[in-house]
Amino acid sequence: MSFKEIVSEKVLVGDGAIGTMLYARGAGMESGFERLNLTAPDLVLALHEDYIAAGAQVIETNSFGANRLRMAPFGYEERVRDVNLRGALLARKAATGKDVFVAGSMGPIPRPRADGDFPSVEEVRDVFREQATALAEGGVDLLFLETFSDLDQIRIALNAARETGLPVIACMSFLERGHIMGGLGAEQVALELESAGAHLIGANCGAGTLEMTRNIKRMASVSRLPLVAYANSGFPEYVDGRYIYRTTPEYFAAMGQESVRAGANLVGGCCGTTPEHIRCLADLLRDRTPAARTVSMVAADRPAQAAPSVPQTGFLAKWGRETVITVELDPPKGLDCSRVLEGCRALREAGADAINLAENPLARVRVGNIALADLIQREAGIEVIVHITCRDRNLIGLQSDLMGASLLGIRSILAVTGDPASMGEQSGASSVFDLNSVGLIGLLRDLNAGLNCAGNPIDRGAGFTIGAAFNPNAQNIEAQVARLRKKIANGAMFVQTQPLFDPHRLETMLAMTKDLGIPLLPGILPLVSERNTEFLHNEVPGITIPDEIRKRMRGKTREAGKREGLDIAREFIDRARPNVGGFYIIPPFGNHGVAAELVTYIRQGNQHTKEEARQ
Repeated sequence: MSFKEIVSEKVLVGDGAIGTMLYARGAGMESGFERLNLTAPDLVLALHEDYIAAGAQVIETNSFGANRLRMAPFGYEERVRDVNLRGALLARKAATGKDVFVAGSMGPIPRPRADGDFPSVEEVRDVFREQATALAEGGVDLLFLETFSDLDQIRIALNAARETGLPVIACMSFLERGHIMGGLGAEQVALELESAGAHLIGANCGAGTLEMTRNIKRMASVSRLPLVAYANSGFPEYVDGRYIYRTTPEYFAAMGQESVRAGANLVGGCCGTTPEHIRCLADLLRDRTPAARTVSMVAADRPAQAAPSVPQTGFLAKWGRETVITVELDPPKGLDCSRVLEGCRALREAGADAINLAENPLARVRVGNIALADLIQREAGIEVIVHITCRDRNLIGLQSDLMGASLLGIRSILAVTGDPASMGEQSGASSVFDLNSVGLIGLLRDLNAGLNCAGNPIDRGAGFTIGAAFNPNAQNIEAQVARLRKKIANGAMFVQTQPLFDPHRLETMLAMTKDLGIPLLPGILPLVSERNTEFLHNEVPGITIPDEIRKRMRGKTREAGKREGLDIAREFIDRARPNVGGFYIIPPFGNHGVAAELVTYIRQGNQHTKEEARQ
């Protein structure tokens, strides 16, 4: 019988942790456990044999992180096939002559890559395809996608894994209370994985054995696919320089039995589990059949996504009636905020609706924009849109700071991924990126619903107006629009773009986004000189300046450059005015005087238009 047939008819027992056990047996963490397939094959083979002796009926290859991007820091990116092929052959050797299936383990890829850039969809697909192909060549019976937290990434991995023709398990790692990053609950995740083509679905790692049982029960309520549960051995405790898992094998096995009662067909162990944990589990689950299930909700029952609506409060309240103008100012590099406060007052008088405050743009250290936003709103009397990046805080810090912003009365947030720390002058800084901008938008949506990322209540909704960034200058604008649609589906309420200089690119963008139904503000960046123009075009990500504009700025410096730059900006505004509902002005070097001139120009033009309409 095939694996899919057997796992549908009887409960199977998987193996336990690979990395934990290899470390316990003397392997250094700095070496990359997957490399041991080549450098210490006997150690890996012995672990497989110990798990089989303990009663495991499905063993995983030592290949969780054996993909090109994870192995690059060890200099092994060109040996991906060798590592995965040898890993499969070692597990196959241990299983030969026994009723044991071999599962090729595939984990997620890092975000971002080691060089600080985010891999493209095509690169991600190729990375997973390379690993899956090598594991299949080595003779695995199935592929096991595990510990994924990004639904988009596991979909790509699923597509690549299915190309081998092997059965594929798709497991997500859930946060507390059964949510993944971005807010989807276990039921929705089950439906998404089933729709994506997984043959078995489930959960691994995550928040412990009790949460595992709850998540399996929730997934069983919406899907008829065989379910997989690989829990950690409880929560780790840091003792004497190492992490210790204190859950006893007996308790772990008892909770595994509960997962079977909840609907699991394949039960094994993740971090901290040992052959003894699996021995106890196998003793309890011997000759068990899967529990009967009642599916109460199917994919067709999922509620339709509500159409986005324009917020009726804050700077967007007048959208559709008057032109909305936001202006970006840089927080200072030190503690003197007098200049930015002066600029905010001048811009308010000129008619700006809100001030944008970037967060350490280009990874250069500036004063905290949440604290500065509070100061501006209190002392300058103008709303602030705070840019929040995913670079500088982990998931805990993001939620804490966002709730703090809500307490201070900051209501508008622009969610951005952020430039990698390697771009800045702080050589010792590291990028976090627990989320990307799409996930951050989902987190903001959850906070608005009164829940944190784990689904726990925060007493009331945060009340954020959620913004998204968009780059219309990219060569593949279709991909950018598709990503923007994901942001809107996750909860974005308005859009601000990278600076635009080409009216034809503006028209293309508007045509491709006309059905989105939320405010879109094109970015306007006045140029000031030839040097400034060439720097922006050649060195700043997301900015493209047409050749004819660069020619107009050629030889221009100081006042002549400023005048020409303002003329170019005014011409663009006049061209765009009939087709857009607002503008996002990004003055050079935080020059609020230049921004005020453009705000005044827009307001005066609107007044002339109204007078002409009355006549």
